[in-house]
Amino acid sequence: MTVEGMVFKIKKYALHDGPGIRTTVFFKGCPLRCWWCHNPEGQRFEPEPMALTIGGNDDAPAPEMVGRRWTVPVLAAEIEKDRLFYDESGGGVTFSGGEPLAQPEFLDALLEECRRREIHTAVDTSGYAPPEIVRSVLGKADLMLYDLKLMDDARHRQYTGVGNRQILENLEMLDGLGTKIVIRLPLVPGINDDQSQIRRMAEFVGGLENVQRIDLLPFHPVADGKYRRLKMANRMAGVKSPTRGDIEKLGASFAAAGLAVRYGG
Repeated sequence: MTVEGMVFKIKKYALHDGPGIRTTVFFKGCPLRCWWCHNPEGQRFEPEPMALTIGGNDDAPAPEMVGRRWTVPVLAAEIEKDRLFYDESGGGVTFSGGEPLAQPEFLDALLEECRRREIHTAVDTSGYAPPEIVRSVLGKADLMLYDLKLMDDARHRQYTGVGNRQILENLEMLDGLGTKIVIRLPLVPGINDDQSQIRRMAEFVGGLENVQRIDLLPFHPVADGKYRRLKMANRMAGVKSPTRGDIEKLGASFAAAGLAVRYGG
């Protein structure tokens, strides 16, 4: 039986999704609904129309369909086209989304095929999935890019649509298995940039053994056009990016916990 999955974008020559030059494959579909989501076209699991321009008129071109089904062999062959760049830079492929764990069979088969082809793999995930899926699938990745958003469960549920207990437990499990982990924290003004949240996260992450560093990712209002083209409400409309000074101030809490900090992905 051929394993297939839904992908909405393949980004070549990515520099911020893991080490070296990478190809980032964006899986379509996500169980979270983060207010600050930069890829709203990756939330739904099915192909969907997305207008090519903002503000329709009679002369506007027909919308493009976002989302395409790929088989594992065809997608692996597409990934391998840039092997020269991976080999020279220490790069590889990163599976992102959406949420790659929401298509576990597809992700598992891709990780196996990339291992067979000796291509470095990273998985960018929220960690929101049953622990048996996390254990069986993510144990095959060379690197985990693990997104943490909020430590407070009620606030996590308010701003993402799901609680965070499973996310934190899965992270602890992966750490106990010796998985190489990079924590990614989106800094969103008014939502998770207060010192109490940051101190709690620094304490939690500082207690893990296999976290290589934490990447602080400032919110950017870059997705507003996507929401309008998809006819979706943008809950972060009008919110500005945090300043470099704000980011560095928050980063000091992680540095104090003994964590390596990088600003940006």
